[in-house]
Amino acid sequence: MASTNQKYSIQPNDRFLRFPEVKARVGFSRSQIHLLIKQGRFPAPHKLGARASAWLESSIDEWIYERVSASQADA
Repeated sequence: MASTNQKYSIQPNDRFLRFPEVKARVGFSRSQIHLLIKQGRFPAPHKLGARASAWLESSIDEWIYERVSASQADA
């Protein structure tokens, strides 16, 4: 499972995703995402400035891939 301590490699065409796009991609509410981050089960955002944070697209893609892989292994 992804944790806040896990390092993700930056991909050549990587970009930052802001919260609304991350929320739409994973289908979770704001509170659920923050709970998973606190539990170390979702990638933490990177601080871009005093009032801005974002996720690397590759870290979100990897997290999604891990969930799909885990669900297929359970089936």
